[in-house]
Amino acid sequence: MYGRKIERTKVKDALHDIWMAPTRKEAHAAFERALVRFSTKYPKAMGCLTKDREDMLAFYDFPAEHWVHIRTTNPIESTFATVRLRTKRTRKLRI
Repeated sequence: MYGRKIERTKVKDALHDIWMAPTRKEAHAAFERALVRFSTKYPKAMGCLTKDREDMLAFYDFPAEHWVHIRTTNPIESTFATVRLRTKRTRKLRI
């Protein structure tokens, strides 16, 4: 169990290096480092990241002062947060 936690921390740190990079160029470099480092051990996860690479780094198209509001550690949860809010309220109305 202890080894898994260390490995999970390494992957998490590598992902943070990607989306917290100060420039798009540095983010792509961090992305490549993560792929080289973790592709053999986690091929499905790295394949998923590679497939969504441009979407993951799309916030670099916006001014830097907006990045803090755009960046998120869980884009899927953020996308569906409003849906979840609506369904919870709808369920409360049903009797």
